[in-house]
Amino acid sequence: MTTRTKVLATLALGTLGLASFRAASDSERYFEIAKNLDIFATLFKEVNTYYVDEITPGKLVKTGIDGMLKSLDPYTNYIPEDDIEDFRTMTTGQYGGIGAVVIKRNGKTVVQSAYEGYPAQKAGLLPGDEILTINNINVDKKTNADISKLLKGQAQSLVKLIVTRYGQDKPVEVNITRDKIQVNNVPYYGMLTSDIGYFQLGGFTVDAGREVRNAVTKLKEQGAKKLVFDIRDNPGGLLNEAVNISNLFVDKGLDVVSTKGKVTEWNKTYKALDVPLDTQIPIAIITSNRSASASEIVSGVLQDYDRAVLVGERTFGKGLVQATRPLSYNSQLKVTTAKYYIPSGRCIQEIDYSHRGEDGALTKFPDSLRTAFKTQAGRVVYDGGGVAPDIDIQDREIADITRVLIQKSYLFDYATRFRSEHATIAPAKQFKLTDADYQKFVAYLQNKSIAYSTDAERSLTDLTKKVKEEKHYDDVRVELDAIKKKVTVNKANDIQRFKPEIKEILESEIVSRYYYEKGRTEASFDDDPNIQAAVAVLNDPNRYAALLKPGGQAASARKSAGMK
Repeated sequence: MTTRTKVLATLALGTLGLASFRAASDSERYFEIAKNLDIFATLFKEVNTYYVDEITPGKLVKTGIDGMLKSLDPYTNYIPEDDIEDFRTMTTGQYGGIGAVVIKRNGKTVVQSAYEGYPAQKAGLLPGDEILTINNINVDKKTNADISKLLKGQAQSLVKLIVTRYGQDKPVEVNITRDKIQVNNVPYYGMLTSDIGYFQLGGFTVDAGREVRNAVTKLKEQGAKKLVFDIRDNPGGLLNEAVNISNLFVDKGLDVVSTKGKVTEWNKTYKALDVPLDTQIPIAIITSNRSASASEIVSGVLQDYDRAVLVGERTFGKGLVQATRPLSYNSQLKVTTAKYYIPSGRCIQEIDYSHRGEDGALTKFPDSLRTAFKTQAGRVVYDGGGVAPDIDIQDREIADITRVLIQKSYLFDYATRFRSEHATIAPAKQFKLTDADYQKFVAYLQNKSIAYSTDAERSLTDLTKKVKEEKHYDDVRVELDAIKKKVTVNKANDIQRFKPEIKEILESEIVSRYYYEKGRTEASFDDDPNIQAAVAVLNDPNRYAALLKPGGQAASARKSAGMK
């Protein structure tokens, strides 16, 4: 046997051995699956037969399925037949109903908002209305899910509500004809200045790309030469709509996003297939730490192609792709099938679900393990932690007093009261509460419980406990009492000290009663630091251009800090 023949024979035997190993490995895996399914089935049968109390089979199995999938990641979910309609609503943005947000609050069923132009608003249902019955069914002990099912239904069907309303002595009957409700992906667009257009993107359901195209086209018709693209708090949605929206602003033929997973035949690179709408107009994209998934694709793509300046917070960091798979009995599985990669080559997934600590805790990718990539112009960007903004604007922390006023719905309830006492107000962009108006709100709070603990009080309590444990309390009691007294005095003045912050949120709540969510958006324009920062960079062409060049972020940061 020649040397060449020996080598070929050895390779053949090696290949045969590898194939045999794989076959054995697959056989063992399938046996392991069959064995564990058999164990599960026999266990369930025994529990059902012998458990001391009656069990609900469907509920118990779903609990088991949910527990199993929870060990993978939060996005792999079992969708039983009863929940399919809600899942379709999430992906299409469409459902049959009345077009209102209704919540349970302190045991009451309260209308939080009514969508402008939809059945609830047209029928006269108002924010602040408390629903007593729906089609003669008392909702006192119903859950949010129960109420949602009662309000939803076929288009053109009638639903009768009995509500109590502020300023009305007797309950009010509101008859609403349900309709097909389409939640807009672009809930607002308008002009910030004479040449800066603004639009929000709230979701990525069907036709999101078309809605963005229409909004930008109309803004340009109104004179927009620059755009502020607000994608804050957008949780994502359909991947193809993220591709469509990116395509509006980048050249045809460019890569938008790639997906890579275990099933290699599903791996795919999505390209910009259409002629773009505008590849030159300056864009500032506003992001938040709740901008996720598809919204991170759009912001990441436009950053990778140096097509926009990002303003705000680092995004959430969800770089995972889900697909739905049909199961028996009309149920479905939403399963994570791949990770996505944006044009620079980076994956922005924040949490490593495949490697958990010994205690089961999830781990984030540390900064030291993040890999550097480059944008088309050569700017350095990183993977493994969301999309970082070019201009970092941290979300403002609200004061404790403001948080209490929101949590206890005092701002919401006062806006309801204000609406009943004032037929009209100034346009949303112009409306401001006077000092006298604010004092009326303060008077309204006189008999309300606004007890809360400040950070300073909590720290002081912890310190007092510590010095008592260490037997030093008598030595510092006078000083601690003095600090406590000072903190108490300051707290009593919080309603005035944080007046600008409280007043801003109250104005927004009041405006929404007259001009709905569009009005609430417009009322925020002059107070929103992210919008102000976006407008500032768009109005400074040199800074905008510098940010899109290598090293531009650092130079901009030095300029903002007054450094040279």
